Amino acid sequence: MLPEGLRTVPQHFEKDHMTVEVTKIGNGLTVALHHMPHLETVAFGTWVKAGARDEAADEHGIAHLLEHMAFKGTKTRNARQIVEEIENVGGDINAATSVETTAYHARMMASDIDLGLEVLQDILQNSVFDEKEMAREKHVILQEIGAANDQPDDLVFDLFQDAAFGGQAIGRPILGTKETITGFSRADLEAYLGTHYRAPNMVVSVAGKIDSPRVLALVEDLYAGYSPELAAKAQSASYVGGQKFVERDIAETQIILGFEGRAYQARDFYASQLLSMILGGGMSSRLFQEVREKHGYCYSIYSFNWNFSDTGVFGVAAATEEQDLPKLVPVILDELLRAADNISEEEVTRARAQIRAGLMMSMESPAARAGAHARQLLLFGRTIPNEELMERLEAISAARLRELAGQLFTTSAPTVAAVGKIAHVMDQETVARKLGSTATLRNAAE
Repeated sequence: MLPEGLRTVPQHFEKDHMTVEVTKIGNGLTVALHHMPHLETVAFGTWVKAGARDEAADEHGIAHLLEHMAFKGTKTRNARQIVEEIENVGGDINAATSVETTAYHARMMASDIDLGLEVLQDILQNSVFDEKEMAREKHVILQEIGAANDQPDDLVFDLFQDAAFGGQAIGRPILGTKETITGFSRADLEAYLGTHYRAPNMVVSVAGKIDSPRVLALVEDLYAGYSPELAAKAQSASYVGGQKFVERDIAETQIILGFEGRAYQARDFYASQLLSMILGGGMSSRLFQEVREKHGYCYSIYSFNWNFSDTGVFGVAAATEEQDLPKLVPVILDELLRAADNISEEEVTRARAQIRAGLMMSMESPAARAGAHARQLLLFGRTIPNEELMERLEAISAARLRELAGQLFTTSAPTVAAVGKIAHVMDQETVARKLGSTATLRNAAE
């Protein structure tokens, strides 16, 4: 149980229209429980508000290494026992590191949740970081880095993030580098763990067939040992724009064009999602119809909208043969500019329907619900009902999207990244000029 002085605060559950029960226990850990009685399974995990952007320069890649090492042995279980105890009852366990969070999650039959929560707590609080295991896992990660560099469609996104947020932790690849990974020690992992894995910085989220009061009591007991002290905030980040190209002798050149986006809590966060859907969110989107269907300049093209806690980036990704590059980018830029002048209410209605359907389909999965609730609590401090999300989307007009498009594509410095035969790739300055951008470009663009 929790030590005296860290007793759980009175359990005043917050309930949204999805019957999510949210409680903050005495040491500051947030617990989200979503009872889905029609299921026989449960999905759960621990989400930590610490990712790649929380690393110092000499810690590049440590968040991802720590995630790997959590599965390599505790004081009572070796690496094989960790996975066998979960898989022996038909479950699965995994983890993932992102720019702003690290997640450790599992799925299993509802009757086995006690075992699953105990194993998850064990790998988070009792990992031993054995030096031999660490040496092997470093080698695995170096292979992962090599594989990412060998894949042009992976490498181009690393280049893009680096160019968009040059010189900042948020712009560095999550995997780290050969030099940083090989240099980490057990003490480094323990120091990062102690600094960032603190109760107020964490959410335990559970969705499925659960006895909520009993699960809450179990989580309270298992996670009582976490420090109640606040973790240090991540370094602030700001979009700067730039360009990075890598020459490769490959059939198709991968290219990304990007612009400053919106942070999660910015006014135009939801509008950005709608705009991305209209421009490149499916086969009926403007970019797909104009670039692929009408002109045949590429096989695949799509837009993306990445949001972070204090910044964001809006981009378009495509791949095409060398001879089509000079024609591809101007058509994309024309479509971006056209969005500032001409978006119809019909397009907005279709985009809303696509977002709603995607949301409803994903929420049929308890794993998706557990993850969504955890991320919302880390970012907004509360869960967001689907009804509220749709109300926000309904309030966005075509006129507002046209205004947003004009702001995104003409007032921020563009980012250009490419991997392949780059002789005909349009550079950042030319992109800005064609868009009539008012932004000041970085002199350090490569």
